[in-house]
Amino acid sequence: MKKELPLIGIVLTPFVYLAIIWNNLPEKVPVHWNYKGEIDRWGDKFSLITILFLLPVLIYVLMTFIPRIDPKNRISLMGGKFYQLKFILVLFMSLIALLILYTTKERSINNPNLVFALMGTFFVILGNYFKVIQPNYFLGIRTPWTLENSEVWKATHLFAGKLWVVGGLLLLLGGLLMSTTFANAFVFVIIIMVLFPVLYSFIKFKEIQKRDKKSI
Repeated sequence: MKKELPLIGIVLTPFVYLAIIWNNLPEKVPVHWNYKGEIDRWGDKFSLITILFLLPVLIYVLMTFIPRIDPKNRISLMGGKFYQLKFILVLFMSLIALLILYTTKERSINNPNLVFALMGTFFVILGNYFKVIQPNYFLGIRTPWTLENSEVWKATHLFAGKLWVVGGLLLLLGGLLMSTTFANAFVFVIIIMVLFPVLYSFIKFKEIQKRDKKSI
């Protein structure tokens, strides 16, 4: 329980901030922005409470109970690395929640590129943890081929980890250095980061199949 207290504090921080700014919020507030930083959905200010439950609270609950329902109990093999990953995910979701509340209060995103920089930082950190994620049904690159073969899982996550670090650095540097929004480039980088590991897992699986057939 002592380990959970910092995480609970991080989860509650957006709720405290919302309580502070509550009386300064209009009844109708922006609750969603597209990748260009434009408002594309409005709602009443009570919907902000729902957003907070869908971000840090939901992630905290999921990351708390996933190890208990993991049928093969592989997540527990990560040891302290799983807690670190849980901490990072909860912290990131709380930061996103705080950013949503702040931009809602200000009714605009002053610099959308800062959001991309934050996302890039998150991807860099997460990419460094890919190599320690054990085969499971909840976290990581879960394709039919990685779940079928532990060697494919390991190789895919090593590849994906490096790719996410590189992609994250590109987003981070782009967010900090570019004076104009690079939303289209952001989407392109994300597609590569998601699609390439899936393709890699398939190719690696076929390679291992051919190798094993030759060795028989």
